[in-house]
Amino acid sequence: MGTDQAAPARLSRRTVVCGGLAWFAVQGRVWESLVAQSGSTVGAACADSPEPTVEFDARPGVPVIFGAEEYRELKDPSVTFDGSRWHLYGTGWMNDSSAAVVFHATSQSPSGPYRMRRPVVLEGALGRGVAAPGVLVDEGVLHLFIQTEFQELGGTIEHFVSNDGDTFEPAGTALFADPRLGEACIYDAQPAGVDGRRYLAYASAERVGQTQLHLARAADWSGPWERLGPIVERSDVVFQTQAGCLGYEWGLEGPQLVELPSGQVMLIGVCFLPGRDSGRRQRVFVATAPSVTGPYEVLGTPFDPALDTWAAGENGHATAVVAGDHVVVIYQRRQGAGQPWWLGTSTIPLHALAR
Repeated sequence: MGTDQAAPARLSRRTVVCGGLAWFAVQGRVWESLVAQSGSTVGAACADSPEPTVEFDARPGVPVIFGAEEYRELKDPSVTFDGSRWHLYGTGWMNDSSAAVVFHATSQSPSGPYRMRRPVVLEGALGRGVAAPGVLVDEGVLHLFIQTEFQELGGTIEHFVSNDGDTFEPAGTALFADPRLGEACIYDAQPAGVDGRRYLAYASAERVGQTQLHLARAADWSGPWERLGPIVERSDVVFQTQAGCLGYEWGLEGPQLVELPSGQVMLIGVCFLPGRDSGRRQRVFVATAPSVTGPYEVLGTPFDPALDTWAAGENGHATAVVAGDHVVVIYQRRQGAGQPWWLGTSTIPLHALAR
């Protein structure tokens, strides 16, 4: 969940010392001189990413949210339906404040337009990286999960509940970072209901910035959560820059699971392409699997920034729902390094995901 903000909200990238290794942040979350692992590839230029082999037929993205004049930046979207209207949550920065907030907008359609409501207050969510809410409605109750750190070791995923979507009450800690399980960093948690069971997909790693996509499940949203380990690793995504390569920026993050009408499961995540300049590396990618635990087939990157004149640099953190014969995707996008993130929407035909 990257950003170029240099605000006290602590959502910007700065110098991070992790596991005895110094990470120097340049332009937000970009490390051009990364010492992440030993080996001959450190500092070497790695091959460009291969072209995706799947034709997604995705439409060019368009802005999705209106009435947001009080905000200078929006990112990390999460969408859910309460039976009468759609709710969109995410991380935002208002014009008159340097602190990040959890924004809330609603619409009668999953693709928008969404209209802003007042920001959500989450009492008890403490940390220097509180952001990236993941929200889901189950039996009339909105369940919100949010990280407390992302650029440092440690942190938790906190659980909140609401009956109206505006006021949330704390419901306990869902997950703690646990180095013994290889999850010393933990963030970007998104809830999903698949085949009648409850899951959390999240980014986690032993070292900051080398994240992979993990899964946990529980019988109830209040837990306890059984960790199932990684479901998509960096090596599974052939167009992800590997740690140690010149220009390595970050690992995989921002996972969300969507149950498809075919019975398959779609995973949307974020990767970082090699051979690109800062501000042009981040991409939404799509994978599918026969079940929620995998194995996942990584299909490619559906959204080409060059097609979107309003944000032609890079795209990232996404949320998705099935609507008719399409998947509606809301994702963050920006013009390039140092530019603010904003939200757009596109669609992917279901037939493009069939396997």
